[in-house]
Amino acid sequence: MALHAQVRTRDGWAVQHAVVTVTDMTGTQVLRADAGPDGVVSSATPLAPGPYTVVVTAVGYAPAARTALVGAGGRAELGAVVLARAGGVELPPPGAWTLDPAHSSVGAVAQHLGISSVHGRFTEFAGRIGIAPDIVSSRVEAVIAAASIDTGNALRDKHLKSPDFLDAEAYPEIVYRSHGLTPAGPDRWTVHGTLSLHGISRDVDLDLSYLGTGPDPWGGTRAAFRATAELRRDDFAMHYNQVVQAGISAIGTTLRVELDVQAVQGDGLPAAL
Repeated sequence: MALHAQVRTRDGWAVQHAVVTVTDMTGTQVLRADAGPDGVVSSATPLAPGPYTVVVTAVGYAPAARTALVGAGGRAELGAVVLARAGGVELPPPGAWTLDPAHSSVGAVAQHLGISSVHGRFTEFAGRIGIAPDIVSSRVEAVIAAASIDTGNALRDKHLKSPDFLDAEAYPEIVYRSHGLTPAGPDRWTVHGTLSLHGISRDVDLDLSYLGTGPDPWGGTRAAFRATAELRRDDFAMHYNQVVQAGISAIGTTLRVELDVQAVQGDGLPAAL
């Protein structure tokens, strides 16, 4: 293929029916191609060597432009082209929102043997988001059952629940409560909060992306968010490790936390929250 690109949103979803327009340095259009349902744009039309301007557009998204330099092979490989929603997205209405565990995930990733990753998730959690009229005054709190860790391996999960790691019997709940919010873009914020884990409380920031609000099939309104953070196990007194060879530990000292959250408008939390 002479032209190839993958058009995606910032959170990784394909942008269907995006249009890629290629112009030469005189401003003459030399190529136009549409993305398919998977966001992939490809064209077999060869391009003469030289520089080109590539503009990617899609309804509801801000256009993206970049320069492509085509070599003797006549190929323009654009890779992933990320489109931002036009004007950001409309913020959720103020009020109480309840996390929907059935359509949310709380995961963590750790490096294993220095060459791969182990993915885990917590299967029991609840949370509440309070959207304030002044968005930076909004708050979030969440409680996770430590014993609900699931990595797909029963022996590993048992070890993770033990005093070497989560010590789920002594510290059954992992709690996060925010105390501030800083804008980081049209639909992005840094959430400042306190994480209580393994009997220790420390300030932890979340990088939060707001994905939008809309009606659901059950007559409610829901909002979607994605958030990430990095934690050091040593900060929470989880020092266990096994060195398998010089300089390489069985389990990495840093965890990447990945949250995909849907929240339903209204306050339907259990009494414990």
